[in-house]
Amino acid sequence: MSEKTLENKKIAMIIAFQNFQDEECFIPRSIFLEKGIAIKIISSENGEAIGTYGGAINVDLCLDELNVSDFDAIIFVGGCGAAKYIENDKCHNIAQKAVSENKVLGAICSAPAILARAGVLKNKKATAWSSNIDKSIIKILKKQGANYQDNPVVIDEKIITANGPSCARQFAQTIIGLLK
Repeated sequence: MSEKTLENKKIAMIIAFQNFQDEECFIPRSIFLEKGIAIKIISSENGEAIGTYGGAINVDLCLDELNVSDFDAIIFVGGCGAAKYIENDKCHNIAQKAVSENKVLGAICSAPAILARAGVLKNKKATAWSSNIDKSIIKILKKQGANYQDNPVVIDEKIITANGPSCARQFAQTIIGLLK
């Protein structure tokens, strides 16, 4: 399929209003824009969202305003601010609706925990961020029935999970592959 086909695609990137992971937002976003994909930034508040490392981006829509049907892919960006979304019913509903409508659904870093708590990773292969000290996100995935894989990027049908900023580029390319 040609690159022109991607010009009709739309992606919603859901970020924390404060402390989203800069690289996990800006690297995929720039790759998507290079391919002609329309991007909307979604957050819990309107205004200018600020990343952990000071990157700023304007929010296009609040979570309440997001209509999953308007998009080809829904992406949850990680970072410490994403922790607020792990138990967020709006985010859970968005993830569930994305799966029910057969959309591409992605989550990177700590954000796969949002998908796990939404119940969409049950019996699915997935990865997430962890460190030698903190394995809490992996525990959430396993507790919710995900088949945790220790890989940078994992695909299971139309769900893509990635384990952190170092694989932001691979995460974006994988999403593009599924959109084609």
